[in-house]
Amino acid sequence: MPTNVKICGLSTPETVEAALASGADLIGFVFYPKSPRNVSVATAKALARIARGKAKIVALIVDADDTLIDEITGEVAPDFFQAHGAETPARIAEISRLSGKPVIKAIKVRTDADVVRAKAYESVAALILFDAKAPETLAGALPGGNGIAFDWTLVGSGGAPSSFILSGGLDPDNVARAIEATGAGIVDVSSGVEKSPGIKDINLIREFVAAAKAAP
Repeated sequence: MPTNVKICGLSTPETVEAALASGADLIGFVFYPKSPRNVSVATAKALARIARGKAKIVALIVDADDTLIDEITGEVAPDFFQAHGAETPARIAEISRLSGKPVIKAIKVRTDADVVRAKAYESVAALILFDAKAPETLAGALPGGNGIAFDWTLVGSGGAPSSFILSGGLDPDNVARAIEATGAGIVDVSSGVEKSPGIKDINLIREFVAAAKAAP
């Protein structure tokens, strides 16, 4: 069965359309002002109209307050929220209750202990997303989208949930190897299909989706 693909951090009609035409299964909009991929609720609402019914829409938030969650829910109507901050299991359950939407919880990974930490969220999150934990020495590190990979064997050795999203440093050249190493059912990319921070490359989007879908 082909791997599902999420293209995250989209911000223009052209890149949304390219992701859809390439066969992306999920598309993500970032609501985090410090990110070069940040979009306004109004922009995301317009982009979501293009994607609605063609791919699942994911709203990425970072320790968002209830007001922002309510606004995104009412205006963008995403299929999922993706919590990429320091949200506790209780907060994940609360986001789901407030929005009426399933929540993806991002877990930043560097060691086995980080993978084990995901277990605390399995009963409240619809899916776990494993991303790379940025080194403390990385200046200007973001909660995600840093273009850093982690040791895939950490989630491929049986400690991860049976269904999860793999993220972190993926690109058209390594995504097939990542899928083989981890058995991920869904892969997520943002910076790996960009020509500069926040600026998506249509050709790289096409190449990434094709490589992921062709992976054994």
